[in-house]
Amino acid sequence: MKILMCNSFFYLRGGVERCFFGLSDLLVQHGHQVIPFCMAHPRNRPSECARYFVSQIDFPSLLERKTGLAAKLKVAERVVYFREAKEKFEQLVRDTQPDVVHVQEIDHEISPSILPVAKRFGLPVVQTLHDYKRICPNTNFVSHGEVCERCRRFYYLPVVWRRCKRGSLPASLLACFEMYAEKLSRIYERNVDAFITPSRFLQRKLAQHGFTAPTIHLPNFIDVDRFTPVYEPSDYFLFFGRLVRLKGVETLFEAMRHVDASAKLVVVGEGELEGTLRAYAHRHGISNVTFRGYLDTEALIPLIQHAAFTVFPSECYENYPMALLESLACGTPVIGSNMGGIPEIVEDEHNGLLFSPGNAPQLAERIQFLLNHRSRAVEMGRNGRCQVEAINHPQRHYEQMVGIYRQVMRGQEGR
Repeated sequence: MKILMCNSFFYLRGGVERCFFGLSDLLVQHGHQVIPFCMAHPRNRPSECARYFVSQIDFPSLLERKTGLAAKLKVAERVVYFREAKEKFEQLVRDTQPDVVHVQEIDHEISPSILPVAKRFGLPVVQTLHDYKRICPNTNFVSHGEVCERCRRFYYLPVVWRRCKRGSLPASLLACFEMYAEKLSRIYERNVDAFITPSRFLQRKLAQHGFTAPTIHLPNFIDVDRFTPVYEPSDYFLFFGRLVRLKGVETLFEAMRHVDASAKLVVVGEGELEGTLRAYAHRHGISNVTFRGYLDTEALIPLIQHAAFTVFPSECYENYPMALLESLACGTPVIGSNMGGIPEIVEDEHNGLLFSPGNAPQLAERIQFLLNHRSRAVEMGRNGRCQVEAINHPQRHYEQMVGIYRQVMRGQEGR
């Protein structure tokens, strides 16, 4: 089978690209041909298809620079319907003759202009949704550091008057314009045969906001063989992620004031709150926190393996966080906030513990419980490892994904 895999970026930029490259490698390992269609960039991996990639663009700099109206309109055109992407995609389809098109994330850098082309060639199309972009103009139901669902169905003006997009009026206007253009044209609903949602939470949110296109729930996978469980926890617990408000790190540090001073927290990651967190710890005499900064995956894995547990105190609608799967694959239980897709991965008192987001005293209670019940934490870690082996194993994901491809291919043949 030939799968034309579309994503804005062709280098390891974030979680979306991890899924993009992970699935591509998985399909190739099973004998399929994967044809990438992405944006040109100096950091891209080598590819025989690079000549088809669309030209590079840096939206933040273009929107914030004092450029004229013509430049702003050019940006809007690229976001809504990028002709270069349409033409290059059409040529790639002609030259490679794929069987199915799998779209990951194409908003902005590529645009949905490629979707009608796929339909014109009679190709089935699936898209994996990694965020809430189909129903939220700011992609993540966040406005100024808080969860926000003011935009609903055909009402997207709040993104403008609240300047949700990076606090910028031009960026927020563009997000609003893009959303109305998408909804009025129904370009995604008309041209995508099935939308894949890693979490059931995302699937429910789509329905609540009036998204009527077919959706299929398929959890992300993780290469479980890469993560060896240890089940011999050390004397620390771990937070790893971005040091930003929405990740709940301020709540975590507040909780540290209510646990035993012997509790050792290791923090891995960088972000705008690092200085604030260090100052908070100093001000309140929290000396049992170690900041490790950014670590690549190979350096991070041993820290996860030997941690007593990890803490994931996010205060936004996480979809299906890979960080949780990594922790459970290492046999390390998770304390997570009961929000978004997190409780679909963390089952309370089975492979970890849940707490109400933003509730520092309750988080402190959960931390103290696992510190005081080490054997119970090890048992939860074993349960977590069994869970990812059963639900998130690459082979299971491959079989389900190929089943989806065949399903949409049969549907296309029946039209």
